[in-house]
Amino acid sequence: MLDALFQDVRYAIRALRSSPGFAAVAILSLALGIGANTAIFSLIDAVILKSLPVRHPEELLQVMMGTQSYAGYSNPTWEHLRDRQDVFSGIFAYGQWGFNLASGGEARSVNGVYVSGQYFDTLGVHAILGRTLTPADDTRGCAGSAVLSYGFWQSEYGGRAGILGKTISIDRHPIEIVGVAEPGFTGVEVGHSADVTVPLCAVTAIGSGYSGMMLDTNYYPVGWLQVIGRLKPGVPASQATARLKTLAPQIYKATLEQNGLAREDGRQLGPGERDRYLSQTFDTQAAANGISYIRRQYRQALIILMTIVGVVLLIACANVANLLLARGAARQREIAIRMAVGGGRGRLIRQLLTESLLLSGIGAMLGILFAEWGARLLVRFLDAPLDLTLDVRALAFTATAAVLTGLLFGIAPAWRGTRVDPQSAMKANARGVIEGSRLGIGKMLVMAQVALSLLLVVGAGLMLSTFWKLVSLDAGFERDHVLLVSVDLRDGNYPRERWSAVYEQMLDQLRTIPGVRSASVSSITPVCHCRWAGEVVIEGYTPKSRADAMASFNNVSDLYFETLATPIVGGRDFNSHDTATSAKVAIISESMAQKYFGATSPLGQHFRTRDGRGPQFAWNISGGPVEIVGVVKDAKYGSLRDEPSPFVFIPWSQGGIPGPLTSFEIRTAGGAPTALISGVKSAIARVNRDVSIEFKTLAAKVDDSIQREKLLATLSGFFGALALLLATIGLYGVMSYNVARRRNEIGIRMALGAQQSRVLRMVLGEVTILIAIGLAVGFSAALATTRLVASFLYGLHPNDPWTLGLAAVVLAGVALMAGYLPARRASKLDSMAALRDE
Repeated sequence: MLDALFQDVRYAIRALRSSPGFAAVAILSLALGIGANTAIFSLIDAVILKSLPVRHPEELLQVMMGTQSYAGYSNPTWEHLRDRQDVFSGIFAYGQWGFNLASGGEARSVNGVYVSGQYFDTLGVHAILGRTLTPADDTRGCAGSAVLSYGFWQSEYGGRAGILGKTISIDRHPIEIVGVAEPGFTGVEVGHSADVTVPLCAVTAIGSGYSGMMLDTNYYPVGWLQVIGRLKPGVPASQATARLKTLAPQIYKATLEQNGLAREDGRQLGPGERDRYLSQTFDTQAAANGISYIRRQYRQALIILMTIVGVVLLIACANVANLLLARGAARQREIAIRMAVGGGRGRLIRQLLTESLLLSGIGAMLGILFAEWGARLLVRFLDAPLDLTLDVRALAFTATAAVLTGLLFGIAPAWRGTRVDPQSAMKANARGVIEGSRLGIGKMLVMAQVALSLLLVVGAGLMLSTFWKLVSLDAGFERDHVLLVSVDLRDGNYPRERWSAVYEQMLDQLRTIPGVRSASVSSITPVCHCRWAGEVVIEGYTPKSRADAMASFNNVSDLYFETLATPIVGGRDFNSHDTATSAKVAIISESMAQKYFGATSPLGQHFRTRDGRGPQFAWNISGGPVEIVGVVKDAKYGSLRDEPSPFVFIPWSQGGIPGPLTSFEIRTAGGAPTALISGVKSAIARVNRDVSIEFKTLAAKVDDSIQREKLLATLSGFFGALALLLATIGLYGVMSYNVARRRNEIGIRMALGAQQSRVLRMVLGEVTILIAIGLAVGFSAALATTRLVASFLYGLHPNDPWTLGLAAVVLAGVALMAGYLPARRASKLDSMAALRDE
């Protein structure tokens, strides 16, 4: 049996070597199909399926406040949960944070994480050097200690063992390094590598701009910690969940009594918010695969991409099957001779299937190379540290895909190729021996290819249109030639009361830099996915609910709207007369003017705020009426997809205390905005050289906000083009096979007087019928399935007629060109030569 297998493989290799063009096209088609599937599966494996590299990850559960996996705990709530739970053998809390390693000037940011003392013990993660953190390291008032990830230790310290006992500067605070975690472990957040791990208690020593507030304040509804526990032996997840739900009322009540309740955004607690806090419960979900924001953001997109590449592989299989059918016409004599000398049909089918499996095997090996390259390209889109090593699961997927594709495209040609009458086939250059129905298997495969290709081309059109609409969207500002500068005053040794004045001093210096057209300072910048909201009271307007009276706020300097090129459509900009002692004024957005004032001009009208924020918040304007002095065009401050909402801008001088990470906006007079970085550093240093600075262009920030759409548009466009190419090859192959099969018939027609144009129309007519049926099936499938991608679209309907029509025209045009070549060859046929063959 083994000898027969080797014999089949050797013969298959010789057969493929004798047809290098066919082998190259078939292998490349399969390599692209299998490689694309393996690349997307590797990404899905890394983001969704792969377990954490810890001890018995299946025992881990995430404990959530309600059903919101990312709502987060405040530290007081976590401590009460830790002390009262009795279903976990170990439990820990952690909070992701950005640490700055620079001692001043431009920031050197690394991914950090604050963890409770049982973090490493619960996970079963050990140190490769030194030790990990223990509960003894996490006590109030600690000086802090740090454990480095293996990758960070290698890149930052070159793997030197002498780092133990040394210190690492975190936000300008020296923290002792006590160990290096084992290789492969980068934290429990997939897609977010924890380079430096420090105990929760170190937040007081490091500060991070919040110090004691982060440990002692019970924030609601959003906290900053996540909680994971390891189940006790014999305790199932359902029992643990039920027990936690029972404990929830007493835990929330004890936390409220001892620590009170506060909103992170500074607003006063609304009616019933304390009751809602007390009515919360706990829930759990499996944490074997870790926790991941990127998983939540890209999960549906990856599933859609997996479906797309699956369709591409089906098209590739149909394509190779058609090539095998066309090739089978040229091998009829060979097969007939082998059958005539005693070769059984089963033996020949096995031989032909061996060739198919060899093709798919070579395609799979080449596909792994494509997958390695493609997966790394995908990670660039995601901008996340992911483990894309081809593990057993990914290799098993590739091997399974290779075998299934080999069988899928090989069985039909093998079965059909052995249905040969040896006596007829051994006539010289015999044609038309393998007869079939008028609508043979090759034609059905072509129609399937056209239908599936139309699906992919329509999907590509929808994704590309969405991406183009977002890129070309009028977002209310001009993104080009603007540099965003984030300055952290926490290291400047200023009292918080002086922060506003210091930012103004820095702004004055920035405006003197050569090449700066205008500059401004603000609390938030466009497309920041952030919001400071408050309740407004407007005379004559009765809100339907508290939410109906909410507006977003931003504290900005003069020239802010000029710097962003946001038009002022009515009234004036802020100026030097708007001071802390002058009458309070504000500029509102068009949507706010329309919502609250309708056709009445809002200029000169007044409003109040009801939240009663203290002066520690940047846009505190309580204490009197605020006059509206201007109206500006709506701009996107959350997502580019967001609809315009009411927005209030107040002058920098009349706001409260700004946050520690306030941003400057700088528009260049011309050229790249990054050319200003050196001048900005010097200007900031003239005020204070100890503060840290981060740079990003506004264009880059906008691009980052639509990375998912860019990923889908790029890949769906590529796979749509690939589907067109494969369908073209498949149609060309089947029509060439059909022309070869009907060579004698065409010769007779021409001998009887048929003109070349008539033969051309006859063959093209067959092509047109195949395309029309394929498009009809594809249209029906597209109408039924495009709604599945509706959530990814922007500015167009899933069944957009222009997209459907254009996709059909493009596919039909390409397919007709593919069918024209065999039709033209048929029209040029020498009738006498064709008759002599018969």
